[in-house]
Amino acid sequence: MPRSVNHVASRARRKEVMKLAKGYYGRRKNVWTVAKNAVEKGLVYAYRDRKQNKRKFRSLWIMRINAAARQNGMSYSKFMGLYNKSGMELNRKVLADLAMNHPDAFKAVVDTVKK
Repeated sequence: MPRSVNHVASRARRKEVMKLAKGYYGRRKNVWTVAKNAVEKGLVYAYRDRKQNKRKFRSLWIMRINAAARQNGMSYSKFMGLYNKSGMELNRKVLADLAMNHPDAFKAVVDTVKK
């Protein structure tokens, strides 16, 4: 008696991977073994970079706050030290947005912190 193979499920799995490989270059988009490896690697990168994205944005916010703080005569570390003591509760994302798009508001924050 021939063995029973679930072709429907295996075809569906392959189809899902090939769908994820759509847009890849060369054999990565249409050869099963190559596409499977490319998609697996891509998913690994996606997982890793979701974590790295958070780090990159935090460092960007810090750079922007530092630049704006220096324009107002203060270093980033001094500004953040005084800021945390002042009890204000804006996060770095909001402070960076103020520094970039609303310099007057950021200057007001710096002046409040200096007092």
